[in-house]
Amino acid sequence: MPPAPSRSQKRLRVAFLLADKFTLSAFANFVDVLRLAADEADHSRPILCDWTVLSDTLEPIRSSCGVRVQPETRLRSAESYDYLVVVGGLISDEAALNPAELAFLRRQAAAGVPIVGLCTGVFILHQLHLLDGYRCCVSWFHHQDFIDRFEAETPVSDQIFVVDRDRLTCSGGHGAAHLAAFLVQRHIGQSAAIKSLNIMMIDDAMSGEKAQPGQALTRRARDELVKRAVLRMQQHLEMPKSIDELARDLGVGRRTLERRFLADLKQTPLKAYLELRLERALNRLRTTDASVTEVALACGFCDGPHLSRTLKAERGVTPAEYRKAQSGGAEDQMAVGVLLPGPD
Repeated sequence: MPPAPSRSQKRLRVAFLLADKFTLSAFANFVDVLRLAADEADHSRPILCDWTVLSDTLEPIRSSCGVRVQPETRLRSAESYDYLVVVGGLISDEAALNPAELAFLRRQAAAGVPIVGLCTGVFILHQLHLLDGYRCCVSWFHHQDFIDRFEAETPVSDQIFVVDRDRLTCSGGHGAAHLAAFLVQRHIGQSAAIKSLNIMMIDDAMSGEKAQPGQALTRRARDELVKRAVLRMQQHLEMPKSIDELARDLGVGRRTLERRFLADLKQTPLKAYLELRLERALNRLRTTDASVTEVALACGFCDGPHLSRTLKAERGVTPAEYRKAQSGGAEDQMAVGVLLPGPD
């Protein structure tokens, strides 16, 4: 058996910086694609690529679910890497990386090392101005959080990842696996990328333009244009856009958008938008103590009576009846028709 390549001969070398309370799934999906692509068999030997977790102190780093990861390499011992991956996690006002790690990240970016932001890692990069002038990808779930923090910026929230020169950003989750596969294909080859994903029970490699999954409608969208339209609807529930505005944002005519919705979901865009808003309202009624008026305004309705009339007409139940049923048993829920069918 020939000797394994030296570190300098690896085709792909990746270093990770994990934020405090980082998202374990994003990190695990990304690194497992590297692991499975690194070997010619399933022995997890880093023959074709190499990876390490960097840290200033080598103290275990806790993930958002509580599982801790032990870093392997101190910052002062860091070598040269093809990519530096920042894995974000829970959004808070506390620093996700310590000063030494932030300084290291700035130096690597200044040296021209391509920087990857996974999940809310994009927030860290933006706070350091490392995404100025770049397009960046944010999960639809964190779209409003991003807008609130960076008012002048509009992220891409209807794709699984975005590659803009030497900045690569990803919505997280299984999208991290697809971004890793994109890099594996670039540096090692398509067969290695496909093998990795297949072993992880993922059928095909997705390009960055593929739509993110989001809040489900009664019917599951399959048309990519419809998926992207639904994601934009989810990002604008509080202040709904008109269907003409949505179509314009997506670069198509209103009639084209309506035709694609009817073919894919058997309902108009307006009806699908209303369904999303009502589902969000029901969720808030179920999980918060907010007043009906507060719920209505948060879900794009004019006021409490507007939400009550619409919910009664569409679901046969008022907000008060829904909340009362939720505090009771299944029979109470069936009585007001709130045990709704799931996606078909």
